[in-house]
Amino acid sequence: MKKNGEYLISLINDILDLSKIEDGKLDTERISCSPQAIIADVTSLMRVRATAKRLSLEVRYEGTIPELIQTDPTRLRQVLINIVGNAIKFTEAGSVEIVTCLANEPAEDPKLKISVVDTGIGITESQCQKLFLPFTQADSSTTRRFGGTGLGLTISKRLTEALGGTISTFSTVGKGTTFVVTVSTGPLDDVKWIHNAGESVDEAPAEKSVDATDDSLRNRRILFAEDGPDNQRLIAFILKKAGAEVSLAENGQVALDLANAALLNGRPYDVILMDMQMPVLDGYSATSLLREQGYAGPIIALTANAMAGDREKCITAGCDDFATKPVNRKMLVSIVGRYASRGLSVVDH
Repeated sequence: MKKNGEYLISLINDILDLSKIEDGKLDTERISCSPQAIIADVTSLMRVRATAKRLSLEVRYEGTIPELIQTDPTRLRQVLINIVGNAIKFTEAGSVEIVTCLANEPAEDPKLKISVVDTGIGITESQCQKLFLPFTQADSSTTRRFGGTGLGLTISKRLTEALGGTISTFSTVGKGTTFVVTVSTGPLDDVKWIHNAGESVDEAPAEKSVDATDDSLRNRRILFAEDGPDNQRLIAFILKKAGAEVSLAENGQVALDLANAALLNGRPYDVILMDMQMPVLDGYSATSLLREQGYAGPIIALTANAMAGDREKCITAGCDDFATKPVNRKMLVSIVGRYASRGLSVVDH
């Protein structure tokens, strides 16, 4: 049930992304970011999959690259995770390599070029031509054998175009496939250049795992506002299992009253976990009222709405961060723990 639920969420998210792209509603930003850090992050995330299949996952830089580029790091990371994930999925033995270089001179509309080279099953030239069409894979047996929706490459193509670049592929059946992604770097006039890029940024460290007996929330007081009985039981169980003391509020008005009462008694909650859709008073209104009254403690939004703009709506209402339902246990405990550790100091301030 969990695995199929994850497949369904992945499919829905892909369809929503594609729909936003086709409607011209996909927002991208251009900020200074490190291409090395993005690639290190992607490699760290993908290494677990590669190791499970006993594949080598390597990173290589050719020539000098800029320390910083102007792009959307979230969207570039999304594209690379998709491409590298595909390479690992379709490679049974051998290796996957990520090769990065500057595609042309800085004065000529510079592009960062990232090639993902695998030793996988490969595909024919005619199949290559269909890869970037929605809901398309190399052939019907690919879906049966490897899974997937056939949307990932379509989305990646649209995203790279939005980032001022392109995506292409060439392959030899039985020997492997190479995907080449380019993105615009923005002006490079005053950017520092890195000569030994492969040695300057390590992979992001793996997050500490959180198991069912983890006590990272021990002695933390959590106010959990949620009207659904099933979610009340499940999420409260997760928080209590991590050591937290949990108070339940069945709607936003009760949450507002409990939070103010705890503050007046000198025992403010370390974190308020606030569902956004509730009767009587919803989470947006409850959070806004708390902030208007001067409440400074951490409030984390919890909602089933994961569309673009929902996070901004929660932050605008006064929430410090955002978590989605269905919950991921490790992520939930991690985010609550991060804010709980500084909750009292925030209130005191």
